[in-house]
Amino acid sequence: MSTRSQRGLIIERVMHTLFFLCGCVSILTTLGIVLTLLFESVTFFKEVSIVDFLTDTVWTPLFTEKRFGIWPLVCGTFLTSAVALLVALPLGLIIAIYLSEFASARSRAWLKPTLEILAGIPTIVFGYFALIAVTPLLQRFIPDLSGFNALSPGIVMGVMILPMVASLSEDALYTVPRNLRDASYAMGATRLQMVFTVLVPAAMGGITAAFILAMSRAIGETMIVAIAAGQQPILTLNPLSPVETMTAFIVQISLGDTPHGTLAYRTIFAVASTLFLMTMLLNNISLRIRQRFQQAYV
Repeated sequence: MSTRSQRGLIIERVMHTLFFLCGCVSILTTLGIVLTLLFESVTFFKEVSIVDFLTDTVWTPLFTEKRFGIWPLVCGTFLTSAVALLVALPLGLIIAIYLSEFASARSRAWLKPTLEILAGIPTIVFGYFALIAVTPLLQRFIPDLSGFNALSPGIVMGVMILPMVASLSEDALYTVPRNLRDASYAMGATRLQMVFTVLVPAAMGGITAAFILAMSRAIGETMIVAIAAGQQPILTLNPLSPVETMTAFIVQISLGDTPHGTLAYRTIFAVASTLFLMTMLLNNISLRIRQRFQQAYV
């Protein structure tokens, strides 16, 4: 074997080992997070009934009379996420259809970078924008809107996840075989008819996966809701009222005012475990849908 071949073999083995170690780091990091959440959550549930945690409708772990019902935080999380999805899903799909089927090269040249810039804005900037710009604007039209509410951060969060929805939906539309488009045109369909009767239904698996991933991203958002939604764990479906999400509560406790090792401090891990299970479920659903969608065209 020549010297060059031996050197190439050594480099290949080194890179193989490096890639393996990188994979191990990611696996060990995930395992460490899961074990930490599990250990602290078990410690928490030794003092708090899991039945009360899942059925009580009052969340006051920092009060003298402590109650640990998770539902106000879950409700606040889903309320802001629902508003975000109502904004992001239709707009994102429309943008994806436009970029995929209607946009000229010139339009794509400025619209795609604009979406990428939007995706790169820090979430704390979005949060203060929701608080000092969007909320006062909405109060002009909705006098009953509270200074902290679920509507304003939900709208801004929808704008934040808009690039994700548009990009993933556009990818799903591009995977639809060209012959389906041609067959639709051959049957006399217009471009708009082809889009809504052939293209979107054929790409629905990928589009649905994009929607679920966007929902998972909205549920896990922290800074926007921590700044603009308020910190009042109220069980309500009124988007005009202040709410507290699971991530906002974790931020509140993590500020350092709660002594380490106390029961109130361990609520972080119970809430984080709940959030972890929710996002993991959504990501798995998205993965299953995407796999079925890919298998349909193999």
